[in-house]
Amino acid sequence: MQHDVTIVAPLTNQSGTGTKMMSGAPTISVKHPEPKVWAVDGTPGDSVAFGLAEVFAGKAPDLVVSGTNFGPNVAGLATHSGTVGGAVAALESGVPAIALSTGGLSAPDPVTTVNAMGPTLDFAVKLIDRLRVRARSGPLLPQGVGLNVNHPIVGADGKGTAAGVATTFQDPQNFLEPDFTDAGDGTWKVSVKVALKPAAKGGDIEAVAAGKIAVSPMNSDWNTGPVDHAVTSALIAGLRP
Repeated sequence: MQHDVTIVAPLTNQSGTGTKMMSGAPTISVKHPEPKVWAVDGTPGDSVAFGLAEVFAGKAPDLVVSGTNFGPNVAGLATHSGTVGGAVAALESGVPAIALSTGGLSAPDPVTTVNAMGPTLDFAVKLIDRLRVRARSGPLLPQGVGLNVNHPIVGADGKGTAAGVATTFQDPQNFLEPDFTDAGDGTWKVSVKVALKPAAKGGDIEAVAAGKIAVSPMNSDWNTGPVDHAVTSALIAGLRP
């Protein structure tokens, strides 16, 4: 299938910016170095917002693809991810979106991760083609639903083929633990430790650890399911202001 791609992306590294948008700056600079390429001096969310408001003014794209990200966005990482934040910005505007990430749970050398981006993008094209066939000229995804796709690194060189594709959910654990050390002069040194707990069955960590591509449906409104809604209703029953 033919795909018409326009790039509207952050000008600089925006790792960990989450869903941050419109940071209060009175202006934002945008470079337009060539046709269909825009570089926004802001977050992924800012880039999506600019793209939808200006580049695609009056006619939204069929799909926003945010990434591929350098490293995984599984479990608690997804909550703070700028890549996922870009997809959320699209979903908030009613545009179907995919957050795409490349990486395993360990930290291989950067070259291996870059190599693995090839299979990641190959899978992304297959996924988008599948969405187009299933949509039959309609929306590529259900209203308000996006996909958080995490592609593992397979093989010593990163160019291997994933063991399969799994429908997953975001593992509830956050395995990054900040460590603060008092330097004694009013400053603190900060480092991050990885404390990986047992993976939840059916979650994104379990799939990526098994060499599978994790595809987790997500939405942008932070709502939980009907069971948690009922539990909350019971919790506040009888409370008065």
